Amino acid sequence: MPEYQGVDIRDANFHALDPEGAFVIFCRYATDQTLDWIERFAEQLAGVGLFVDDNIPAVITSPESSIPYKFKLFTKGLWPLRRLNRHLDIVWVSTPRLAQELPEVRPRVLPPAPAFSLWKSPFVDIALSSKPSVHIAFHATGIHVQEHRFLQPVIRKILAERQTVSFEVFADARTAPLWKGIDRATIRQPLPWLDYLQEGIHRKIDIMLVPMSRSLVNDCRSATKRIDVARAGAAGVFSISEAYGCPGADGEIRIPNIRAIWQETILNLIDAPLARLSAAETTRAIVEQMSHQADDGLDFNRLSA
Repeated sequence: MPEYQGVDIRDANFHALDPEGAFVIFCRYATDQTLDWIERFAEQLAGVGLFVDDNIPAVITSPESSIPYKFKLFTKGLWPLRRLNRHLDIVWVSTPRLAQELPEVRPRVLPPAPAFSLWKSPFVDIALSSKPSVHIAFHATGIHVQEHRFLQPVIRKILAERQTVSFEVFADARTAPLWKGIDRATIRQPLPWLDYLQEGIHRKIDIMLVPMSRSLVNDCRSATKRIDVARAGAAGVFSISEAYGCPGADGEIRIPNIRAIWQETILNLIDAPLARLSAAETTRAIVEQMSHQADDGLDFNRLSA
């Protein structure tokens, strides 16, 4: 990659940026201040790109997204396009399905390619565990209400049957009530991403659950939760979905959204440390392949092709 600078669009201070020959990439959001800067220096710029990793219109119209989140997506993700579109040279999206939703801009697919430092933690040991206790986690944002409702009865039964198991869930005001009153279930507020990253680098989780219901929003999502699973050294359980695919020969655990199957799969993992280790190693191998995709960088010479 060429030299680059990162700017937080909330800072509204772009004096340090040199526009001469710069290629500017917007990641998902823009503000009036950033667009003012683009319009002021448009003649000096080498180009402008936009990266989008969600079906933003579908999220805005989804009944699962909160009013404040809808407002943020509209004001930062959609409304700025009326000015940004006339400056764009290229649009990148995170999945082929999302590209299908935006055919008029002929986007290019730029799949997740995490740096090794974002998941290969020196503090997390994925070796075979001999400890009797098992910690399970479901780390979801507030837009995954259906997934919370799907998992709650499964986890309630598992905790009742396995006294050595503990569970943690990230839940907001809408989903936290679903988990109250369940013994050994810890309800946590979602963390800012940098805080979540730092915490994840320093702690091991035995099993991470990644359910995904069918929706226009979820069908366009990429497989970024694999990165969280790999960072935690966990055995991942994933829904069969557009993001994670169908069961294959690689051995990663991908199952249909049927509660009885999820319950049986999780119980089997609780009782079988070797199966947990195998699943953890499989997902880490997949994420390692994702990381290697970043080795080639972006081909700026083909932006006008």
